[in-house]
Amino acid sequence: MLANPNNGRLHCPKPCQFLHPQRPKCFLFPNCPRSPCFTSKSKFCNLSLLLPRKSGKGFGIRALAEPGVSTNGPQGYPPPYSVKIPVGDRHILVETGHIGRQASASVTVTDGETIVYTSVCLADVPSEPSDFFPLSVHYQERFSAAGRTSGGFFKREGRAKDHEVLICRLIDRPLRPTMLNGFYHETQILSWVLSYDGLHSPDSLAVTAAGIAVALSEVPNSKTIAGVRVGLIGDKFIVNPTTKEMEDSELDLLLAGTDNAILMIEGYCDFLPEEKLLQAVAVGQEAVRAICNEVEALVKKCGKAKMLDAIKLPPPELYNHVEEISGDELVRALQIRDKIPRRKALLSLEGEVLTILTEKGYVSKDAALGGSETIPDIFEDEDEDEEVVVDDVKLVFKEVTSKFLRRRIVEGGRRSDGRSPDEIRPINSKCGLLPRAHGSALFTRGETQSLAVVTLGDKQMAQRIDNLVGVDEWKRFYLQYTFPPSCVGEVGRNGAPSRREIGHGMLAERALEPILPSEDDFPYTVRVESTITESNGSSSMASVCGGCLALQDAGVPIKCSIVGIAMGMVLETEEFGGDGAPLILSDITDLKMHLGIWILRLLEMKMVVTAFQMDIKDSIVILT
Repeated sequence: MLANPNNGRLHCPKPCQFLHPQRPKCFLFPNCPRSPCFTSKSKFCNLSLLLPRKSGKGFGIRALAEPGVSTNGPQGYPPPYSVKIPVGDRHILVETGHIGRQASASVTVTDGETIVYTSVCLADVPSEPSDFFPLSVHYQERFSAAGRTSGGFFKREGRAKDHEVLICRLIDRPLRPTMLNGFYHETQILSWVLSYDGLHSPDSLAVTAAGIAVALSEVPNSKTIAGVRVGLIGDKFIVNPTTKEMEDSELDLLLAGTDNAILMIEGYCDFLPEEKLLQAVAVGQEAVRAICNEVEALVKKCGKAKMLDAIKLPPPELYNHVEEISGDELVRALQIRDKIPRRKALLSLEGEVLTILTEKGYVSKDAALGGSETIPDIFEDEDEDEEVVVDDVKLVFKEVTSKFLRRRIVEGGRRSDGRSPDEIRPINSKCGLLPRAHGSALFTRGETQSLAVVTLGDKQMAQRIDNLVGVDEWKRFYLQYTFPPSCVGEVGRNGAPSRREIGHGMLAERALEPILPSEDDFPYTVRVESTITESNGSSSMASVCGGCLALQDAGVPIKCSIVGIAMGMVLETEEFGGDGAPLILSDITDLKMHLGIWILRLLEMKMVVTAFQMDIKDSIVILT
């Protein structure tokens, strides 16, 4: 969340108040051939048609249209639409058709004087089939939105800042589960903060704007999403509180979902009981439902037809073929307890399935060898246009693996590593293993391991945050999370932190921050580094546990100890012989991606919570 601008003197909610109060007598551009206002041989409007006008916010320039020139814009574009949607104790304004008309869809969402502009575009040609939807999200806060210019050497906005990356993830996480399988056109969502008033945070607006833009575009999706923030002041829950109200709030919860389901939760609080959190989620879900209902009405008026014809799913017969070929071998592979041997067994079995299907003529030999992926005419099912490619086989194999794994958990009551659904992996920890570090700890839970290091310093070691409002923000506590490829036994990129590393680090940081002493009691800057040396799921939770131990090893007088755990939930258990009730899994591993389930990361101390995060992979959680 952006810093509160009321704490400093540099904030100017109305930058135009510094303009000269008198009417301008001349214009900056002279009437010369190099001037954009020169009209002797150009298409620009006559300078005499530019008239100064006065408004409550200062002076501007109004251009009068020349006779015979249409002001409706090029033909073929839909007319502009706008709608006011009640959210909490005020309204947000949603507008489309005004800006960015060449995009698949674009919207501006306004709250107070904060304006977020979001566009959605998609590629003309589909990419290769994959189990990962080709979606990219970019969010940027421009300093001009607050009437500022960056204080650094480079004045132009460049690489995304950490908090911008976090908001990108907030947009991506609820949108991805709503995208329909089989649509492989690369989709890009771009979001900019065009105006910021210092009171109304743009992050929840960006989530809502992205959800509306996708709903209006051709991208096939199952549901419209929206996002809101929920705060708690005293016993009152506030929807989309202002930054000033957030200073007194015990809770910072950002929730996104549809009209009847929750897709993403990101929350931080100061030791709140679980009952309060559930009440906050219910309040947020009600606000999201109201927004989605209004957006659905807007989509009926000006939404574009979805590209349902572009959806390409593997033929149903392929599922039967893969299941018959893998069969018992897949069951035995999923019973291997150790991660790397199990992964190698699954890769070997996938290659064997592909080889057999190639020999039977379902896939061309050139495609199977990694060459040209031109599809043969040998395999034809009921739909003559439906063809099988190598990536289809790999996609189906992953889905069959997911089905077998869920069946093993529901029917047999055991996971791949032999644990029952509520069983925790063995835990081992050691402190003080680095002699020259201020504090260190090695936390191991099963095959997940975090090496946490704490460094103490004075105020000069605090991290400076350059934000929109121009008020210097310094962080006296920060956690940096690193996930090298070696922790999973692979070769990969190593350099600047990825979006995932930034997101996991912030979750662990916000979870540990409430247990730190006040600056008056402990006037030091605290830096925590968490390097993941082994990973088999829940590495962010291992960072919390290891970080807590390292803080105590460094002598930081923390208020209490805190732990974190990742939970999962398998839905639709009746398909595998269950009673239909969701099955909760404690301490999930990397196989969570095969389960297609709900994932919750909970960080608490004695039944009170400091941070929590929830994501949906392939399904939805309906609030009852």
